[in-house]
Amino acid sequence: MPGIKKIGIITSGGDCGGLNGVIRGAASMANSLGISCYVIPNGYAGLYNLVDFNELTELTNERIDLINIKLAGSEAGHSRVKIKKITDDKKYERIKEGLKKFKIDGLVISGGDDTGSVMMDLYEKNIPCVHVPKTMDLDLQTYSVGGDSAINRISDFVNDLKTTAVTHNRIIALEVFGRYAGHTALRGGISGGADAILIPEIPVDFDILYAHAKTRYMQRITKSDVNAGSYIIVVAEGLKDVSGKDIVDDNAGVDAFGHKKLAGAGKYVCQELIKRFKTDGEITKFMRDCHMFVEGIHNIPETREVAPGHLVRCGFSSAYDVNFGMESGAAAVMLLQKGLTGVTVMGVYGDEIRYMKTKDAIQQRHVDLNLVAFFETIGICFGRKAVLFSPEFKEIKAIPERYM
Repeated sequence: MPGIKKIGIITSGGDCGGLNGVIRGAASMANSLGISCYVIPNGYAGLYNLVDFNELTELTNERIDLINIKLAGSEAGHSRVKIKKITDDKKYERIKEGLKKFKIDGLVISGGDDTGSVMMDLYEKNIPCVHVPKTMDLDLQTYSVGGDSAINRISDFVNDLKTTAVTHNRIIALEVFGRYAGHTALRGGISGGADAILIPEIPVDFDILYAHAKTRYMQRITKSDVNAGSYIIVVAEGLKDVSGKDIVDDNAGVDAFGHKKLAGAGKYVCQELIKRFKTDGEITKFMRDCHMFVEGIHNIPETREVAPGHLVRCGFSSAYDVNFGMESGAAAVMLLQKGLTGVTVMGVYGDEIRYMKTKDAIQQRHVDLNLVAFFETIGICFGRKAVLFSPEFKEIKAIPERYM
């Protein structure tokens, strides 16, 4: 867009690590190019109400210095608002009036698939915008700001829970976000040293999970000189059982986009394990042999669920997410200036800014089950009968352009 003078920046949907990097990167690039950059607060709610604002905060170099890029969350604020669902028949005219009021020529919008779908809606109404991929679920076709930070948080939780789990000889199911893709549960579980990882891509056979949990738990305790052991399961929220049934609390309701709020998978996993422990005579004998059995009080291994919820997406951003956020936010401004709108930033590769059409970028991406089979080979349970991993071997002669 030759002659672009003012842009607005919006962060929308769920908060996560790396977003302040996006804001700082976009604003810094804008200032470098002689473009003024303004925060439009509170996501699409702020955009809809822009016409009623008296002023907007300009991200001058001095204001940029106040943004802590290591903090998760967003200096610009968020909301979960789907523009199409607003009952106002003149909603798009209202948005355009707000943009015209502040002479904003284009938007940098950071968010996930829902945010991207709204961005496409705006783009089709002739509002120039560029999408920066953001979702801790990592289920877009590009890398997304927030994914690495969430993986690090999950990994830390798994490791931290081992202290209480071993102290009490507990089995713990840690339920994490991810909706219907298991990327962060998989990577966070692996790096945390989880025994089992249950992801939406694989319907859970609870008999297989139980057999794995029972065997590993009993082995650890019987081989310990102080009878101490644990078993840790990472559970992605969008789980299904082998019948294809969603494992979800039906009382959780739906979000602003009409998606079912996913909750209760960790609790359900615990219930299925407890049910099997109670009817297993070998467990009763094991508890007696290890001197843990107390009639009516401690008959079976203690099984607990932990749902850290928003603790997974708060705190501090990983260095990778800060870097990608700065890079992609800055690249989005250059795309806007070039007139390349309705697109999603993929990243900067050497002297190339790569992008793809947002309608393609927001298509859901799932965990590669070949990778699951690889980790099953080293003993991690995924709630199914382990699949043989049969690799092809390929020599690579150049260092990959990116490591993630």
